[in-house]
Amino acid sequence: MNGNQQMAEIEFFFDCSSPWTYLAFHNIQPIAAEFGADIAWRPILVGGVFNAINPIYSTPQIPAKQAQSKKDLQDWARLAGLTILGRPSVFPVNSVKAMRACIALDREGKVVPFATAVFEAYWRDDKDISQIPVLTEICARAGVDADKLFAAIEQQSVKDALRNNTQELMDRGGYGSPTMFVGSDDMYFGNDRLPLVREALRRRRA
Repeated sequence: MNGNQQMAEIEFFFDCSSPWTYLAFHNIQPIAAEFGADIAWRPILVGGVFNAINPIYSTPQIPAKQAQSKKDLQDWARLAGLTILGRPSVFPVNSVKAMRACIALDREGKVVPFATAVFEAYWRDDKDISQIPVLTEICARAGVDADKLFAAIEQQSVKDALRNNTQELMDRGGYGSPTMFVGSDDMYFGNDRLPLVREALRRRRA
């Protein structure tokens, strides 16, 4: 964890391959702004988390529960003013390049526009974010130098940072994306916990 992350009141561990993370990524920003709280964006590989500690997500859901989950996703998307596909053509997707890019761009303060463009490309526009041509388009939309970024994601320090974030999340009790911490030790999981995140921030101000 770098110095800026240590000072941030909210830590947001995320992988762009999750639609619920897209919602939370969008929805947490106005909450943080309301309370003047800084957010430390912590890119991870959620597949690594599932493989290590949460294999239940790889088993089929009960059909009725699966149908309700799809409805919930669309209800939340409508509330947030977002368009989210039920299931992209490529699913699950290999998000490692995109998440390494988020690591590299966080160091330049550009992670929010880039990650937003990644979420939109995958969950709204049904584009395969594992592919370099698609990531090149995303860079253009986010105002990022693609050649510079593609060189950065091959650096060992960037690869290690993504791996370390993923391991840190598990070490701190996290088990998926999105996972949020308020004040370093108060953990919340999922977009539907954001009202509780807001209340945690309110209590800290009180």
